[in-house]
Amino acid sequence: MKHIAVIYHSAHGHTEHIAQHIAAGSSHEPDTEVTLIKADEAARNPESILRYDGLILGSPTYLGGVSAPFKAFMDSTGGLWKKQLLNGKLAAGFTVSSLPAGDKQSTLISLFTFCMQHGMLWAGNPILPEQHTGVPYDEAANRLGSWSGLMAQAGHGSAANAFVPGDIRSAQLFGQLFARSLQRLTPIHQPASTTQGAHHVSQTF
Repeated sequence: MKHIAVIYHSAHGHTEHIAQHIAAGSSHEPDTEVTLIKADEAARNPESILRYDGLILGSPTYLGGVSAPFKAFMDSTGGLWKKQLLNGKLAAGFTVSSLPAGDKQSTLISLFTFCMQHGMLWAGNPILPEQHTGVPYDEAANRLGSWSGLMAQAGHGSAANAFVPGDIRSAQLFGQLFARSLQRLTPIHQPASTTQGAHHVSQTF
């Protein structure tokens, strides 16, 4: 059994909505359990993420980077970094902005750099943009053409109505492909603390 944590910050529910669809995609893979964790909760107890085999990190893009609450979570892992306790875990990233570009790439690079400093393995976004095969743009997976991670564009209004079908489908495929990649990996580093206690699936909204 592989355990995945989707760690995210969402101020207005849009990033959370995408996180939920990523988690749903991952959970469709056999022998996979997924937990949604808010960034501020993970920041209060960063050691709790050691039990997971894979981490999918998500933040809205604010002024070209991650949000302050998500950065606080990143900073809280300094003690884990000193001991390289996250070394060898699979990681991926996603971000949401209200504009098609919105400098989302800067946010993904920040997440990538954070994971590289921890010695984690980075899984990009291998989904081919479907609009090139004739799928209508708003329905196409990876319509924004991001390879380093998942990008989604949120319109105005409630999170449930803010995304075009292509971005929702992209999130589900992204989660599924991450879980498949994780299943193929053999752990190269297993801190002793990750083997202690039973793990129960939970979703924190």
